Amino acid sequence: MVQPALDLIAIGRRVKALRRQRQLSLETLADRSGVSVSMLSTVERGQKVPSILVMSQIATALDTSIGRLVDEEKKPRVIVMRAADRRVINDAAGMERRSLSPVLPGIEFELVRITLAPGVNAGTFPPHREGSREYLAVETGKLTLVLDGTEYKLAAGDSIYHEGDCEHGYRNDTDTPCTYYIAMDVSGWAS
Repeated sequence: MVQPALDLIAIGRRVKALRRQRQLSLETLADRSGVSVSMLSTVERGQKVPSILVMSQIATALDTSIGRLVDEEKKPRVIVMRAADRRVINDAAGMERRSLSPVLPGIEFELVRITLAPGVNAGTFPPHREGSREYLAVETGKLTLVLDGTEYKLAAGDSIYHEGDCEHGYRNDTDTPCTYYIAMDVSGWAS
């Protein structure tokens, strides 16, 4: 099944629109995200899709989710998301991120399915705003979740809840793929 390609121009427009909506300069967004001004500018112009980790840094600095950066808002009462139409990001590092929830106006919730290839360290993702929360469930394989430096070893069928305002990293230390789901509410208490 062929997945739709990411629209780099649309991603760039969304990043720029969110940055402007939050009244942030490129320099301020760079400071908040830890992503260089030149990379942000390249992304906003639609010339490059960043890694999943860099997308997470940008989204977190904008108080939103990666899903909102890569997909359009939808407003209907019922939304059926067909497998063939899902946004899939395949990171060169060996991480596949499949968005399972629509982007809705005023809602900062996302459900994703992630597969890590054998031996992949996906990196350390930045904290979301205070009050955000994440739920993770491992479908297959084994996952090492690192929250503010503490490791949690999870196997198929295990699940974990954690507050989202901490650094979080994901590793597959095994020689088989690991697939897991994350449901995250990144809205925090302030919204």
